[in-house]
Amino acid sequence: MKKEWYIKFEEKGVTYMQCKLCNNYVSGVSEDAVSIICGTCNAIRIPWPKITTQKVSTGRPAGWHWMSEFVDKDGSVFHKGVEQPKLKGTLKPTNVKPPKKRKKVNKDSKLYANAKLFKEKQKLKRNHNKKN
Repeated sequence: MKKEWYIKFEEKGVTYMQCKLCNNYVSGVSEDAVSIICGTCNAIRIPWPKITTQKVSTGRPAGWHWMSEFVDKDGSVFHKGVEQPKLKGTLKPTNVKPPKKRKKVNKDSKLYANAKLFKEKQKLKRNHNKKN
């Protein structure tokens, strides 16, 4: 097996050698090293770990910790998100209403609404000018 030697030189007592992938010089190489891979090339070759964590739902509604008083289904009582163990089981669970559905407004509907208002305004101006 033939060993491939890469460019190596010594300057002020520190040995430098070319990376075998990107040809950048790496310092602090041992004297008997044949080839080297720099840290950047090594990091590129290592794949990122695939982390698939899903958010675990607590079963509480959004913003429960901002409520002045929130009673969970199991009877736990919270004041501004801080649990009050002395009050556990003394109050009824909080009935949380679902948030109101907001109507999506796109550019076309805004444009038509503004045009309608503009036409009504023009009619009122014409009628006012006819009276005068």
